[in-house]
Amino acid sequence: MTVAIPPLGEQPRLVFFHSTLSGHCRRVEGFLAQVLQRRRNHGTFTVVRVAEEERPDLLDRFKIDTVPTIVVVEGKSVAGRLEHPRGCRDIEGFLAPWLN
Repeated sequence: MTVAIPPLGEQPRLVFFHSTLSGHCRRVEGFLAQVLQRRRNHGTFTVVRVAEEERPDLLDRFKIDTVPTIVVVEGKSVAGRLEHPRGCRDIEGFLAPWLN
C-alpha cells in the first residue's frame, strides 16, 4: 500500500496510525468516521491511514510509540497529536480547532 500525501497548501492531513490486527484500532477508526460525519466534516481533512505492519518507517518518522494515534499535519509540520483515543469525545475535542 502506498501512502499518497497531497501537495502542500491544501487542506490539512489527518494521519491515522493503526494496526490491522487490533480491535481497539478498528473501534477508533469507527469513532473517527463518526466524528467526521457529524456536521459534514468529511472534506475538512485529507485522511491518510497508515498500518504499522505495512509502513513501520512512517511510524519511526513521526515518532509514533503507540497505536492508534491520530496526527494532524498542516503544511510540513505536525499541528496536533492524539495518542490512544478512547472514544468520539476524545477525538472531537482534539479536532475541534479544525471542525465546522
